[in-house]
Amino acid sequence: MTSKLGNLVLDEWVDGDGDGNTLISAVNGEPVARITSDGLDFADMLQHARNVGGANLRQLTFHERGEMLKALAQYLMEHKKEFYGLSTETGATRSDSWVDIEGGISTLFVFSSKARREMPNDHVYLDGPPEQLSKNGTFLGQHIYTPKLGAAVHINAFNFPCWGMLEKLGPALIAGVPAIVKPASSTAYLTELMVRRIHASGILPDGALQLICGSVGNLFDHLNCQDTIAFTGSKNTAEFLQEHPRVVSESVAFTAETDSLNSSILGPDALPGTPEFDLYIQEVTREMTAKAGQKCTAIRRIIAPASFAGELVEALAKSLGEIRIGNPASKDVDMGALASQGQRDEVRDRVNELSHQADIVYGGTDDFDVVDADAARGAFFMPTLLHCQRPLTSHAVHSVEAFGPVSTVLPYTNLDEAIELSRLGEGSLAGSIVTNDNAVARKLVLGTAAYHGRIVVINRHCAAESTGHGSPLPHLVHGGPGRAGGGEEMGGIRGVKHYMQRTAIQGSPQTLTAIGNRWIRGADQKDPGVHPFRKTFEQLEIGDTLVTDSREVTLEDIQHFADFTGDTFYAHTDEEAAAKNPFFEGRVAHGYLIVSFAAGLFVDPDFGPVLANYGVDDLRFAKPVNYGDTLRVRLACKQKTLRAGTGYGEVRWDAEVTNQDEEIVAQYDALTMVATNEQWASVQ
Repeated sequence: MTSKLGNLVLDEWVDGDGDGNTLISAVNGEPVARITSDGLDFADMLQHARNVGGANLRQLTFHERGEMLKALAQYLMEHKKEFYGLSTETGATRSDSWVDIEGGISTLFVFSSKARREMPNDHVYLDGPPEQLSKNGTFLGQHIYTPKLGAAVHINAFNFPCWGMLEKLGPALIAGVPAIVKPASSTAYLTELMVRRIHASGILPDGALQLICGSVGNLFDHLNCQDTIAFTGSKNTAEFLQEHPRVVSESVAFTAETDSLNSSILGPDALPGTPEFDLYIQEVTREMTAKAGQKCTAIRRIIAPASFAGELVEALAKSLGEIRIGNPASKDVDMGALASQGQRDEVRDRVNELSHQADIVYGGTDDFDVVDADAARGAFFMPTLLHCQRPLTSHAVHSVEAFGPVSTVLPYTNLDEAIELSRLGEGSLAGSIVTNDNAVARKLVLGTAAYHGRIVVINRHCAAESTGHGSPLPHLVHGGPGRAGGGEEMGGIRGVKHYMQRTAIQGSPQTLTAIGNRWIRGADQKDPGVHPFRKTFEQLEIGDTLVTDSREVTLEDIQHFADFTGDTFYAHTDEEAAAKNPFFEGRVAHGYLIVSFAAGLFVDPDFGPVLANYGVDDLRFAKPVNYGDTLRVRLACKQKTLRAGTGYGEVRWDAEVTNQDEEIVAQYDALTMVATNEQWASVQ
């Protein structure tokens, strides 16, 4: 008898009770595995995630979690051949599997990198600058993010058994929240294999990841307000889960990514014979046939100018006719099978519904050739193109989704009509516009953006490097309004924040400095004892402050800076013209002269632990500096970020430049790299 898939429960592999259901190969109809989660204690799984997994993850800083994710991604890459071998059974070709397997693993790499570059090496993430709440600045507000103390419940779709898991898992683990993953049953065997390898690696701490192969049983009955649900699948199922009494009563955070009738608009300038027309044919063909059309971002509605819609149909039919269907393991195959025979039958039914309002112009038949496979035993379906002559009054083409290699051409007569057709989808994950006219692109984007989570504009200038219509990227949000679920995932650090609680903290500058590990103006200033540039990374303390001597700015200084740099803007070189400016009384110092003089005042010149200056953030010039004014700098150690294993840390300094009247004339953050104790000892 075919073996059962395991469930990873409390860090142990457990078989569900009973024989379960049999999972069938999409290619040849043979049994692949059996699946059941009967008998699992879902309440225990949630408690284990919260009490063990969450506690272990929260001990790590954001950077340490990022390093953990990087190690996991590297480990999975070493085992990718094994995943590719099993992926074929889902009906996926090599290129389909590449998106699912290596695309998913690459998502882990991206989140690892972004966590280490954009988040502090700390346990709290600060959201924006402090808010001044009092006249004298002794009472401030600061928004912070901290990990939720619950579990992330991930319910994934069948079409991307690897990527679907990893794109949710990455941001959850970076946030410090453990995950319970429930893959769709029909392709769960591939997810289970990857989770087995993750567990065997020992990279994740205990409790960080659990797996349910089968039904979630009564899991939802045990959720609380600290838990998060991330769902991918049908809108009907999403709505059913969102209405669960426990989800409602506990206000459980719920983000959904559901089916959507995505559109692609061909601009009126993209006539046959233009590069954009050819790009459009390639893009639509790829979107219809990649993953056999089983992508939540696939192009379902082809919105094209009525004046050459007929030529477009002919070109698409010709392109689709070149697609070779069959065994996805064969190099001679362009498109594999749908995930199951049940899925194939459902797509066939949806095409029948669509055919009442649109003409089938290519495909739509069960009589087609397959390569190296038996069409009767596999879940193969021919690419099918429809053409709707009256799209504004045809409801089905905007509401019925055939989740397979199926799309419908919808002609428009003007851009306003194209916008209306796009909106009739009532919310999409992804849209695309193919045009070389930027005025057209602007009008279409502004007219359709409110109904889309993502829009890509493709033309001859970016096509070679474009990731195309349907490729979600970890850097950008994935989700959409309305029918698309109303949620979003990924989006870089935005995706991490879904698993964290934003809290407004109010208090004194010193208190907020202690909570956020970032010095705030008004907090205590510490005497470093020596010049702070003489301290190693470990020796530096938040709040270490240097107040410099003063320096007068002369007219000769201003003129020399103008001559030396070539910056002879009238405000610095022409007394009469400068006086006409409402902001100045006469010639004033260059802003960058002020910054240069400030550096000259606070820099310690000798070889020391400060290795390099790598930038300036948030530079503002608050008040003009006239010749005869005197400058002084207050430099405070604002924030420290250790770069583990590099021998240095990044130090952010709060620089405030004042004049003789103690008025702020410039303020900014100076960024330096400072050697650690070990590194400094090795170079002295």
